[in-house]
Amino acid sequence: MTATLAFSRRLRPVLAAAVLAAGWALAPMPASARGPEGIADVAEKVIDAVVNISTSQTVEAKGGGSSEGRNANPQVPPGSPFEEFFDDFFKNRRGGPGGRGGADNSPRRTNSLGSGFIVDDSGVVVTNNHVIADADEINVILNDGTKIKAELVGVDKKTDLAVLKFKPPRQLTVVKFGDSDKLRLGDWVVAIGNPFSLGGTVTAGIVSAKNRDISSGPYDSYIQTDAAINRGNSGGPLFNLDGEVIGVNTLIISPSGGSIGIGFAVPSKTVAGVVDQLRQFGELRRGWLGVRIQGVTDEIAESLNIKPARGALVAGVDDKGPAKPAGIEPGDVVVKFDGRDIKEPKDLSRIVADTAVGKEVDVVVIRKGQEQTLKVKLGRLEDNEKVQQAAIKKDEPAEKPVTQKALGLDLAALSKDLRTRYKIKDSVKGVVVTGVDQSSDAAEKRLSAGDVIVEVAQEAVTSGADIKKRVDQLKKDGKKSVLLLVSNADGELRFVALSLQ
Repeated sequence: MTATLAFSRRLRPVLAAAVLAAGWALAPMPASARGPEGIADVAEKVIDAVVNISTSQTVEAKGGGSSEGRNANPQVPPGSPFEEFFDDFFKNRRGGPGGRGGADNSPRRTNSLGSGFIVDDSGVVVTNNHVIADADEINVILNDGTKIKAELVGVDKKTDLAVLKFKPPRQLTVVKFGDSDKLRLGDWVVAIGNPFSLGGTVTAGIVSAKNRDISSGPYDSYIQTDAAINRGNSGGPLFNLDGEVIGVNTLIISPSGGSIGIGFAVPSKTVAGVVDQLRQFGELRRGWLGVRIQGVTDEIAESLNIKPARGALVAGVDDKGPAKPAGIEPGDVVVKFDGRDIKEPKDLSRIVADTAVGKEVDVVVIRKGQEQTLKVKLGRLEDNEKVQQAAIKKDEPAEKPVTQKALGLDLAALSKDLRTRYKIKDSVKGVVVTGVDQSSDAAEKRLSAGDVIVEVAQEAVTSGADIKKRVDQLKKDGKKSVLLLVSNADGELRFVALSLQ
């Protein structure tokens, strides 16, 4: 199975394919245009380490079927050699002839297919979590067709990875992880897997992009490739020309479910760490800093005197997290963590997660224009704790008594009535926004009635007059923008830079 990122940006399993038939005369190509000759050597070397993953589960039948998702048949040309194959395949998935089972709503068995690869001769297999999710039974099918029942060792939903274990019937071929950080754009890569149950399929392409963030999870850093990846390739390996695994094929972008040359693989540097922990603990033990972070825009960077714009801006600190006793404060910009540069918030999320729980690390922050180095002993990110991004509240227009106007905002001192009206916690201090000019920069930055301005240019404020005075001074000083620390009703903080021009 291969998860698909549709043009609507929704991730979902793919159950569609397109079979195209065409004929044309092929002109001779120069040898350099055919790709490297080493692909055949790589395929021969590693093919026996790539396995098919077959799963089954009992599901409740739903009357009427569906026009999309798991119940959608791929459309193939009449008379195509694939027509009979797809008919049989999808009828089997739905529990028999007719697919939707007519009026029979009894539970039925469904099958799913994917790929994986062997990383240890004791029978350890790596695949995608979505390949085996909710399965009642998992089987590994070796390249020679041998089918063996497998057990689940552990899964990590955040990276969509899973580790399986089976009893080897003989000596196994295994593959090793390579260094995905050494990949360059344009490097040749080879994908091997089980597309549409056509096991042992080899495709080749290049590295189209690195560190690709497609907003599918908190640790996105995919390798993008144009090697053909289709439904059934999920969990299969992406090799370099040394025969090392440098990624796990996981997602594709496609309007139809077939490959259009945009596929994504989890890089081996991430996979290797996840696999080690799943084998050792059966679960992931990620580092935890205990901060809410947001990006440093050009306006925020100008307000904080940071050149160039970079790092992760700390919008809030968890009272029970490791960051608080270490001295990290809202308004700090983390630019280096454990010796590694932080260019954007995603960098910090990934590096913290990959750092060992309990390790003491140096964190370099910029505070009021000056760099400081703080020492933090990392905690553990529990399943119910999220890598938090600063909350953004939806606009809720309301007519409120105005005490002061500034920055396109109607501002009032916090009172008991206003706290009750906007359900603002007693712990939140500052100046409440009672209205927003919809043509202002504040509206564009999603400030809304009920938000509370806590600081202006990193100075606490208690009244609309405080804000206006501070803004007027910044204008006199020639500043182009002003940095606000804003709280929502629950006390979650974020920074917002507003234009002064």
